[in-house]
Amino acid sequence: MLLFLRNLFFKDVWLKIFSFSLAVLIWLTVSFAFPGLPIHSSERTFSLPVVVMSSAADVRSFKVNPNEVEVTIQGDAELLAKLQTKDIRVLVDLTAVSPVGDVFKRIEVSTPPGVTHVRVQPQDVQVIFPPKS
Repeated sequence: MLLFLRNLFFKDVWLKIFSFSLAVLIWLTVSFAFPGLPIHSSERTFSLPVVVMSSAADVRSFKVNPNEVEVTIQGDAELLAKLQTKDIRVLVDLTAVSPVGDVFKRIEVSTPPGVTHVRVQPQDVQVIFPPKS
Protein backbone atom coordinates (compact mmCIF):
# COMPACT_ATOMS: atom_id res chain seq x y z
CA MET A 1 0.00 0.00 0.00
CA LEU A 2 2.82 2.37 0.85
CA LEU A 3 4.54 1.58 -2.42
CA PHE A 4 1.33 2.32 -4.30
CA LEU A 5 0.95 5.76 -2.66
CA ARG A 6 4.62 6.59 -3.25
CA ASN A 7 4.26 5.71 -6.95
CA LEU A 8 1.01 7.65 -7.19
CA PHE A 9 2.56 10.90 -6.03
CA PHE A 10 6.25 10.69 -6.92
CA LYS A 11 6.45 8.60 -10.09
CA ASP A 12 6.69 10.88 -13.16
CA VAL A 13 6.41 13.95 -10.93
CA TRP A 14 7.80 16.28 -13.63
CA LEU A 15 5.16 15.10 -16.09
CA LYS A 16 2.43 15.73 -13.50
CA ILE A 17 3.76 19.22 -12.75
CA PHE A 18 3.92 20.00 -16.47
CA SER A 19 0.34 18.77 -17.01
CA PHE A 20 -0.97 20.82 -14.10
CA SER A 21 0.86 23.94 -15.33
CA LEU A 22 -0.52 23.46 -18.83
CA ALA A 23 -4.07 23.09 -17.48
CA VAL A 24 -3.74 26.31 -15.45
CA LEU A 25 -2.34 28.14 -18.49
CA ILE A 26 -5.26 27.00 -20.68
CA TRP A 27 -7.81 28.00 -18.02
CA LEU A 28 -6.24 31.48 -17.66
CA THR A 29 -6.12 31.96 -21.43
CA VAL A 30 -9.79 31.08 -21.87
CA SER A 31 -10.94 33.20 -18.91
CA PHE A 32 -9.05 36.29 -20.17
CA ALA A 33 -9.81 35.79 -23.87
CA PHE A 34 -13.58 35.38 -23.32
CA PRO A 35 -14.51 37.63 -20.38
CA GLY A 36 -18.22 37.47 -21.27
CA LEU A 37 -18.57 33.78 -20.44
CA PRO A 38 -20.98 33.36 -17.54
CA ILE A 39 -18.63 31.80 -15.00
CA HIS A 40 -20.81 33.01 -12.13
CA SER A 41 -24.19 32.18 -13.62
CA SER A 42 -27.43 31.96 -11.74
CA GLU A 43 -31.07 31.18 -12.48
CA ARG A 44 -34.23 33.22 -12.17
CA THR A 45 -37.88 32.27 -12.76
CA PHE A 46 -40.55 34.51 -14.25
CA SER A 47 -44.29 34.08 -14.64
CA LEU A 48 -45.06 35.45 -18.10
CA PRO A 49 -48.18 35.76 -20.26
CA VAL A 50 -48.33 33.82 -23.51
CA VAL A 51 -48.43 36.03 -26.61
CA VAL A 52 -50.25 34.60 -29.63
CA MET A 53 -48.82 35.28 -33.09
CA SER A 54 -51.19 34.91 -36.03
CA SER A 55 -51.39 36.33 -39.53
CA ALA A 56 -53.02 39.72 -40.09
CA ALA A 57 -55.72 38.15 -42.26
CA ASP A 58 -56.69 35.74 -39.48
CA VAL A 59 -59.76 37.09 -37.68
CA ARG A 60 -60.63 33.93 -35.74
CA SER A 61 -61.13 34.11 -32.02
CA PHE A 62 -59.39 31.61 -29.80
CA LYS A 63 -58.26 31.01 -26.24
CA VAL A 64 -54.94 29.76 -24.93
CA ASN A 65 -54.88 27.49 -21.91
CA PRO A 66 -52.92 28.25 -19.74
CA ASN A 67 -52.45 31.91 -20.54
CA GLU A 68 -49.36 32.23 -18.28
CA VAL A 69 -46.26 30.02 -18.03
CA GLU A 70 -43.25 29.77 -15.74
CA VAL A 71 -39.96 30.48 -17.55
CA THR A 72 -36.63 29.75 -15.88
CA ILE A 73 -33.65 31.54 -17.38
CA GLN A 74 -29.92 31.33 -16.74
CA GLY A 75 -27.16 33.89 -17.16
CA ASP A 76 -24.75 36.23 -15.44
CA ALA A 77 -26.03 37.25 -12.00
CA GLU A 78 -25.62 40.99 -12.69
CA LEU A 79 -27.47 40.70 -16.00
CA LEU A 80 -30.33 38.74 -14.42
CA ALA A 81 -30.70 41.33 -11.66
CA LYS A 82 -31.32 44.05 -14.28
CA LEU A 83 -33.64 41.90 -16.39
CA GLN A 84 -37.33 42.80 -16.54
CA THR A 85 -40.33 40.78 -17.67
CA LYS A 86 -40.68 42.88 -20.83
CA ASP A 87 -37.25 41.66 -21.99
CA ILE A 88 -38.47 38.05 -22.34
CA ARG A 89 -41.09 37.00 -24.87
CA VAL A 90 -43.19 33.86 -24.65
CA LEU A 91 -45.17 33.20 -27.80
CA VAL A 92 -47.19 30.63 -29.66
CA ASP A 93 -47.13 30.69 -33.46
CA LEU A 94 -50.58 30.10 -34.98
CA THR A 95 -49.84 31.27 -38.54
CA ALA A 96 -50.15 27.78 -40.04
CA VAL A 97 -52.83 26.26 -37.80
CA SER A 98 -56.22 25.26 -39.12
CA PRO A 99 -59.19 25.72 -36.76
CA VAL A 100 -60.02 22.05 -36.30
CA GLY A 101 -60.84 21.27 -32.68
CA ASP A 102 -58.31 21.90 -29.97
CA VAL A 103 -54.62 22.11 -30.87
CA PHE A 104 -51.54 21.78 -28.66
CA LYS A 105 -48.67 24.05 -29.69
CA ARG A 106 -45.09 24.30 -28.38
CA ILE A 107 -44.11 27.53 -26.63
CA GLU A 108 -41.24 29.57 -28.07
CA VAL A 109 -39.12 31.71 -25.74
CA SER A 110 -37.08 34.71 -26.86
CA THR A 111 -34.42 36.07 -24.47
CA PRO A 112 -31.88 38.90 -24.72
CA PRO A 113 -28.21 38.14 -25.55
CA GLY A 114 -26.28 36.53 -22.72
CA VAL A 115 -29.38 34.90 -21.26
CA THR A 116 -30.65 31.42 -22.09
CA HIS A 117 -33.90 29.79 -21.09
CA VAL A 118 -33.49 26.59 -19.12
CA ARG A 119 -37.06 25.38 -18.95
CA VAL A 120 -40.65 26.38 -19.60
CA GLN A 121 -43.47 24.98 -17.51
CA PRO A 122 -45.69 23.84 -19.22
CA GLN A 123 -43.91 23.33 -22.55
CA ASP A 124 -47.11 23.18 -24.61
CA VAL A 125 -50.32 25.19 -24.47
CA GLN A 126 -53.76 24.26 -25.66
CA VAL A 127 -55.28 26.51 -28.32
CA ILE A 128 -59.07 26.38 -28.17
CA PHE A 129 -61.09 27.51 -31.17
CA PRO A 130 -64.72 28.19 -30.25
CA PRO A 131 -67.35 26.52 -32.45
CA LYS A 132 -68.81 28.59 -35.27
CA SER A 133 -72.24 30.00 -34.53
